[in-house]
Amino acid sequence: MNGPEIHVEFAPELRVFVPRARQAGSVRAATDGFSSLGHVIESLGVPLTEVGALLVDGREVPFAHVPSAGESVTVTTVARPQKVPGAPLRFLLDVHLGTLARRLRLLGVDTAYESTDIGDPALATRSAAEQRVLLSRDRGLLRRRELWAGAFVYSTSPEEQLRDVLDRFRPELLPWTRCTACNGLLRKATKDEVADQLKHGTHVTYDVFAQCTACGRAYWKGAHHEQLEAIVERALEESRGNG
Repeated sequence: MNGPEIHVEFAPELRVFVPRARQAGSVRAATDGFSSLGHVIESLGVPLTEVGALLVDGREVPFAHVPSAGESVTVTTVARPQKVPGAPLRFLLDVHLGTLARRLRLLGVDTAYESTDIGDPALATRSAAEQRVLLSRDRGLLRRRELWAGAFVYSTSPEEQLRDVLDRFRPELLPWTRCTACNGLLRKATKDEVADQLKHGTHVTYDVFAQCTACGRAYWKGAHHEQLEAIVERALEESRGNG
């Protein structure tokens, strides 16, 4: 683009995507006279999944607005909690977010996860087919047109990732109801039903079990339960605080 210039100011949260906007918070951007404002914002590096309202000289405009020379554009971030219309809130995570996927499942949040790299087109297509919000740190993936809905995961820390997703979308939390391995629903199980998965010490020590209705995996309050309990309690406490 090498046509008329516009002035674009970004919300602080979005400046991470635009290196030349990190200092002043704004840039001068060239337009071509026919591309949409949404296209211009994407060309500057910001996924539209992260954009809330677009204001041109103080008035809100759609992403399809074609900017004119000299316009002053303010790019805001998505409002929180973000509402995702059209389907029950559920997620799809790419191959790099395995720990986040397991923690969301621990909290009972419907979370699909690809443990192998199936490629951007397949991920975006699955997001659309199952109406799942795709979570990723890949900006290119979040720009795919077939995507149903998406969100950028800003942190590399699983704790911060979980906190941010829960704050942004406020999903209903139903801890201990999903399999952390496959996302299936759990049911109560007897010791005899899961005996083939238990070592002798576990068989002797524990009496309360759950089993995944999808993959059959058994669960009990084992050595890591206190650590998992802490994750659950912290999430529930923050959820109550956000309510």
